[in-house]
Amino acid sequence: MNEDRLKHSLAVANKMLELNNGNNNEEVFLIGYLHDIGYKFSNDKEKHNKVGGEILKNAGFKYWKEIYYHGEINCKYNSYYLDLLNKADMMIDSQGHDVGFDNRIKDIKNRYGENSITYKNAKILIEKLKK
Repeated sequence: MNEDRLKHSLAVANKMLELNNGNNNEEVFLIGYLHDIGYKFSNDKEKHNKVGGEILKNAGFKYWKEIYYHGEINCKYNSYYLDLLNKADMMIDSQGHDVGFDNRIKDIKNRYGENSITYKNAKILIEKLKK
C-alpha cells in the first residue's frame, strides 16, 4: 500500500479507538488498521473490501466481516464494530487527516468523480451515519 493509504489506515484505527467505548481496544485498532488491506491485492478498487475480508477470513481473523462489509450501503450484516469502522472511515481523508463527514465526502468526490459509484455510495453511507 502506498504511504497515504497507510496514513489513512492508521488514522482510521486511531479514530476508532477515540469513538470506541473502551472495550477490546486492540481488536478495534486492528480492524481499523487492516480495513483497506484489499487495495494491496486487488486492481478493482470497488472490491477492495471483499478482497481484504476474504484474505482476513482465510487467515482466521475474527472480525473479517467488518472489513468485508465496510462501506456497503445495503448489507444485511450489522455489528457495533462495522458501524464504528464506517464512521471512522468516513471521517478520515485519503491522507490520514480527521476531516469529518462533510470534508471526507468532498475528498472522495475529488478523487473518484461525482458520477463514480464510490462517491455515490459514500454519500449515501454518510447520510445514514449522520442519523
